[in-house]
Amino acid sequence: MSMTERQLPVHAAMNQFFVQDGELVVGGERLSLLAARVGQTPFYAYDRALLRSRVVALRGVLPEGVKLHYAMKANPMPAVVGFMAGLVDGIDVASAGELKLALDAGADPLEVSFAGPGKRDAELRQAVAARVLINVESFREVVALEVISGELGLPARVAVRVNPDFELKGSGMRMGGGPKQFGVDAELVPALLADIGRAGLAFEGFHLFAGSQNLRSDLICEAQQKSYELAVRLAEDSPLPVRFLNLGGGFGIPYFPGEQRLDLAPIGDNLAQLAQRARTELPDAAFVIELGRYLVGEAGIYVARIVDRKVSRGQVFLVADGGLHHHLSASGNFGQVVRKNHPVTIGNKVDSLEKELASVVGPLCTPLDLLADRMTLPVAQVDDLVVVFQSGAYGASASPQGFLGHPACVEVLV
Repeated sequence: MSMTERQLPVHAAMNQFFVQDGELVVGGERLSLLAARVGQTPFYAYDRALLRSRVVALRGVLPEGVKLHYAMKANPMPAVVGFMAGLVDGIDVASAGELKLALDAGADPLEVSFAGPGKRDAELRQAVAARVLINVESFREVVALEVISGELGLPARVAVRVNPDFELKGSGMRMGGGPKQFGVDAELVPALLADIGRAGLAFEGFHLFAGSQNLRSDLICEAQQKSYELAVRLAEDSPLPVRFLNLGGGFGIPYFPGEQRLDLAPIGDNLAQLAQRARTELPDAAFVIELGRYLVGEAGIYVARIVDRKVSRGQVFLVADGGLHHHLSASGNFGQVVRKNHPVTIGNKVDSLEKELASVVGPLCTPLDLLADRMTLPVAQVDDLVVVFQSGAYGASASPQGFLGHPACVEVLV
């Protein structure tokens, strides 16, 4: 770190970036020079060093033998997927399009798993032909896979995605427990396993994913324990020994003031205890942890340029050339019940002592196009650069970029 470089104090839980000469540093480059290199705004930038350091940190706490998979729906930018494929053990996909991208990126088909509640027969055929693991989520899929396996002369590799009889408490989005479109209800799994055996499919194990965006390690540990115990019970009816046990993820990242980063140490200790039990109870099984947002979310920023500055009845509005059509999550329209601001700053004036209460809005003709609502920010003018942090996951690909006909944004890996 140089004499003029320091960590960025956006809020207590977020200090992954540095500031040099008053500017944010991303991928080793000052923001203004990075924007010049990209050639246009708005854009997303993802920092290779931060992606790598997150994986290294996880490897440091996960027990030996626990595999780390990247859920690429969090960020399917091809360069990011290719980079992550070289860091993790496997890739989890949720469509045939993602499957193609993962294989093009060099992912090992034997370490690719395919989940999703509405897999079309054509997608199932592609997955069987590619020899990837298919997370079965309905009785219909078993029937379709029996036919496809016969036609291709390849027994489909399958795991059962289980809808557990519990939820991951404290999750931003609950993916299991109660009535759900995901997976097969736990009480129906024995019958499904019997169908898999009769169909001659290559059964490998179970996938349990109870929820996402959780910052409580104790609750994640509880869900992992319950998931493991459920898998042990279900294994009594499995047609073949369990070789694959995906315990899901759910690891969250801090977005809002007062939130702290997830404490990984208890999770590592808990997994070590479960792995020890598995040596006796599921001796052939490899544990898999599936993570998306946690791996890439904090490594990315969204950058837009201020094109106008307005004061309306005493309120300052900074009008940017990007907004909800590129970053739906930051606008508060991607699942928030009560809108909260993501961490935002003026990236080329981070050190400015002049502050003001301002709102950052986008160019769209809707009041929903809001990136920051009355936040204390450095005083900004036309041509300054607005930065939204925690933008490496569910950004460009999760946003309605065609809305109102504005230009699409650019993504770069730096």
